[in-house]
Amino acid sequence: MIPLIGYTDRLSARPGEAVDVKVSSTLDAPYHAELVRVISGDPNPEGPGVVTEPVDAPFAGDYPSKPQATHLGSHMRADISGDLPSQITLSAIIWPTTPDKGRQGVLCLGESVQLCIGPDGAEITCGKTQINVGKKLRMRQWYRVWAQIDTDAGTLSVGQTLLGIPDVIDDIGRSDGALPTDVTLSTTISLLVAALSETDARSHFNGKIEAPTIYAGLIDADASNAAPLAAWDFAENMMSLTVPGHGPLGAEGTLVGAPARAMTGSTWDGNEMNWQRDPAQWAAIHFHDDDIADAGWDTDFTATLPDDLPSGAYAIKLSSGPHWDMMPVFVCPPKGTQTAKLCLIMSTFTYTIYANQARTDFGQHWRDRAQAWGAFPHNPVDYPDYGLSTYNDHNDGSGICHTTWHRPILNLRPGYIVFADDFVGSGLRHFPADTHLIAWLKAKGIDVDIVTDWELHHEGAALLAPYAAAMTTSHPEYHTTETLDAVQGYRDGGGNLIYLGGNGFYWRVALHPEKDGIIEVRRAEGGLRAWAAETGEYYSGFTGEYGGTWRRNARPPNTLVGIGYTCQGEFEGTYYRRTPASRNGKAAWIFDGIDDEIIGDFGLCGGGAAGYELDRTDAKIGTPESTIVLATSEDHPDHFVLPPEEWLTHLKTWSGPPPEALVRADMVYLDVPGGGAVFSVGSITFCGSLPVNDFDNNVSQILENVVRRFTAQTSA
Repeated sequence: MIPLIGYTDRLSARPGEAVDVKVSSTLDAPYHAELVRVISGDPNPEGPGVVTEPVDAPFAGDYPSKPQATHLGSHMRADISGDLPSQITLSAIIWPTTPDKGRQGVLCLGESVQLCIGPDGAEITCGKTQINVGKKLRMRQWYRVWAQIDTDAGTLSVGQTLLGIPDVIDDIGRSDGALPTDVTLSTTISLLVAALSETDARSHFNGKIEAPTIYAGLIDADASNAAPLAAWDFAENMMSLTVPGHGPLGAEGTLVGAPARAMTGSTWDGNEMNWQRDPAQWAAIHFHDDDIADAGWDTDFTATLPDDLPSGAYAIKLSSGPHWDMMPVFVCPPKGTQTAKLCLIMSTFTYTIYANQARTDFGQHWRDRAQAWGAFPHNPVDYPDYGLSTYNDHNDGSGICHTTWHRPILNLRPGYIVFADDFVGSGLRHFPADTHLIAWLKAKGIDVDIVTDWELHHEGAALLAPYAAAMTTSHPEYHTTETLDAVQGYRDGGGNLIYLGGNGFYWRVALHPEKDGIIEVRRAEGGLRAWAAETGEYYSGFTGEYGGTWRRNARPPNTLVGIGYTCQGEFEGTYYRRTPASRNGKAAWIFDGIDDEIIGDFGLCGGGAAGYELDRTDAKIGTPESTIVLATSEDHPDHFVLPPEEWLTHLKTWSGPPPEALVRADMVYLDVPGGGAVFSVGSITFCGSLPVNDFDNNVSQILENVVRRFTAQTSA
């Protein structure tokens, strides 16, 4: 366990609001808690460093240490009561993904009777007696499994029937045995689906389950005409964390760990792709032994923010001896108020989607650099018990489509480095990288209000309307329909939009309608994907919306900010070369005070302002004709490649030009209907160039020119 670590129940708040803080400390001494303002989160000795300012807060003080554990794994729980007859049958339809893992609960009546699977197929456990079919279940095939208990005859039976694709392998059968004399069927039962124990991930089922049912009587493989004592139809109440129960004992089921719903079931025939048109074909839930929706820790203290706290990036800092943690809290201005002309939108949905990303390039070199720099010392690869990111796979090989901020997020910390190779510079992404921009704003004396995409999702374009300009961070990749509508509405309503990243406005995500803090991504057709959603599972279980990229949803970022994602390489940057339009045209003012032809051939992130993930113009995808290209990057290494959506064949690109012509970042300006304008840079590493030479460089000057001009104009 990490000696001192915590998380908060929310990532953003307003002055005077309360934030619940949950802490696990294995230390013998108390820990100290305080509020700090985050100015810079870059631990690189060649950069500004990790810079924070203490802030008086009423919750500051010492708190007793206590360890708190996280229990991974999803399941359904239902507390049922009533008389069970002397003969019952437990039944479920399953699609196992790790059938060799060990004993995994399917449908369990407390400790009395447990229908499981294991390396020897379906199994019934009753007291100390275990009986299995003795035939291995195949991975990713549909079966019906059942268990029978006859207390009158004193017998047990267990069986499995193949519903999926037949094979020459014999995987159908049943076994019978004697019921232990000391076993009774309780009338009050804590029922579990997909687990033997709520707190033991080893006992959790991996795969899909549908139609868990308890019958009166001894029902064999075909249960289609039998009336259930208790049954749960996973096609019902699809967007919820609860499942209605049916039958005289069918109590409501609660889903723990947010397993994936709207999953294709045993009757899905491929003729329909949208679960909303025929939910019965999506009557399965995919459970995993490493799902997480909430770590479930106790609240150690409540951090009430000062009533007069200025908007900004803050953190609740914990410390004890050499151990420390900083949990970011983004403080917005009081609701309905504006304290600056410029608004900075923090990408907390993207931060959460990447939460605890365990990278394959992690190694000792990362630990060595973190120690040498005094960086945040903990990496998700070493601590998978906090749950991984949607860029990782579950233990069963399926992609992680749900994420949550209700857990420690190790890579959402000031001082966290992502890359540690010699050529990457600071090697920062997401919030630590975005502090380059926060530090730049402070260095330039530019007042700014901070909001997050959470507020944008709930309050819409009206939240941004009072501001003369709104600005993104370095990687605003993931958006809900509501946040994209809000940014589009602000721009179209006369707002000035500054897009300072690359690969932005790319993936569509959804928020859970019941549990705040859980986000879903369905990696549907197209896009540079860490994993691919199963065919038929492209529509969100949270909202019913089609998932995938916004380009596939007919809203490519080109139509919003003039450019869209075109290529990606290793964490390495080059530079932009100015076009004639940057010297002689309506947008030439952006380069006032700059004589250089080359822009950004320096930077803390990858060594250059144009790097890692790049965006470019493309009229075929939706770049407005009025877009002015001010500068274009060049000289990118050979490891920069196009994403799948840019290819038609291995030789032909979707847009038409040869692939090497599409490896570039375009810096653009465009006027838009409604009187506003857009400035976009098309690179993730652009903000990493801002701090160089104490914020005195041509990248810094360009951004200052844009911000000063945009904020001097009348707001919408």
